[in-house]
Amino acid sequence: MPQSPGTRKRAGPDGGAGPDPWHDVKRNTVSEETDISETAHAPAYSRREQRGWYFYDWANSAFSTTVVTLFLGPYLTALAKAGARADGYIYPLGVPVEPRSYWGYLVSLSVILQVILLPVFGALADYSRRKKLLLALSAYCGALPTVAMFFLRGQAYLLGGLLFVVANVSFGASCVIYNSYLPEIASVDDRDSVSSKGWGVGYLGGGLLLALNLLLFLKAPSFGLSEGQAVRISLSSAGVWWAVFTLIPLAALRRREPAHSPPPGERFLATGFRQLFRTLGDLRHYPQSVTFLAAYLLYNDAIQAVITMASQFGNDELRIPMSTMTLVILMVQFVGFFGAIAFDYVARAIGAKRAVMAALVLWIAVLVAMYGAVRTTAQFFVAAAVVAVIMGGSQALSRSLYSLMIPKGKEAEYYSLYEISDKGTSWMCPLLFGLALQFTRSYRLAILSLLVFFVAGFCVLARVDVRRAAEQAGAPVR
Repeated sequence: MPQSPGTRKRAGPDGGAGPDPWHDVKRNTVSEETDISETAHAPAYSRREQRGWYFYDWANSAFSTTVVTLFLGPYLTALAKAGARADGYIYPLGVPVEPRSYWGYLVSLSVILQVILLPVFGALADYSRRKKLLLALSAYCGALPTVAMFFLRGQAYLLGGLLFVVANVSFGASCVIYNSYLPEIASVDDRDSVSSKGWGVGYLGGGLLLALNLLLFLKAPSFGLSEGQAVRISLSSAGVWWAVFTLIPLAALRRREPAHSPPPGERFLATGFRQLFRTLGDLRHYPQSVTFLAAYLLYNDAIQAVITMASQFGNDELRIPMSTMTLVILMVQFVGFFGAIAFDYVARAIGAKRAVMAALVLWIAVLVAMYGAVRTTAQFFVAAAVVAVIMGGSQALSRSLYSLMIPKGKEAEYYSLYEISDKGTSWMCPLLFGLALQFTRSYRLAILSLLVFFVAGFCVLARVDVRRAAEQAGAPVR
């Protein structure tokens, strides 16, 4: 069992160490966090449930690494180029699109749909007694289209775009539910650690499948497969992996009663829409939480864009073979595991907020280097290694920081707003990247255009007072 929050010494939000002067507040609020579970005598926080929760990161990270980060962008770009007309453009829905910009536009479209749908889904989850069922439905609605990517070939860029949009929207919906469990399964002082471990396990899961796909890709001729067939099998395998390992968190997570019930006679969907409008209206009562969300939307949108567009940059701009690109992404996964765990210790030393801000400074340095200095495969490996160290830590600590700013009983609802720019769900930066690439024809200028989001995110995050945000939300203070 985790130590009582009232007895632990912990670095505060601003990095100060020593006895926690807020222990009385935390002692009272921890009991308020405890949800009614299926078993009356079950502990509020159990290691078994936390370990099961980690495995959803293990399950869905295959989609992030194999599909979003590595294979689908270059593969759909190749399909789009094959389907281009004589003028060099494709015309989805009659709109002229440069084939190399198609992937960025798809990512933006999928996340615009998430912006519309996920807040309603989150509000619905907070009112439902079947939160775990909603996790299952959203996960499998993403896994099945991913499995179907095996059938992409020739000029099927439109089908590929449709499958990706459905899968990515479902991915975001499942992460809303997954993230909303964090305040329910971990005490206030353990959330940085639990979040970091989950992110680290995700790197290992995504990396393991990526290693298997790399072996398949490199040995494709030995198996009688073409390069395209190996890519399609790899894409499909991510869906199978996602579907199979989702069974572990579904078995481990306990059912909890919702904090709210819909009015008598009102359908859940109507309640979801109505509660969304209430939430948007209530945001004015939580200005510090809104400030953090604004900062996260800015800097994490840029982080996700770099991750999503990296393989396209390496393959199309630097002419790095796909087999070598797979090695780069594989290295990122395993280095990222240690980076996520290491940043938990950094947070203990200087505070989570300061740790995230330090990571953003390194992100800015990497972006400048990619614009001006990264010209060879070796330089790309070095840049990717730095990204691996800071990527998981900046995101895992952001997730646990946000958990301190959420009003009780509205976890899924508020994490749906957070998910608008979580793993694989950036939208502003891919759109900017696609437009910059289409009009300048330069990958380097397109990458440099993302710099403003990191700088703006850093400046906005500097204004967030984590303790005040927790007090405003009526959440436990640490």
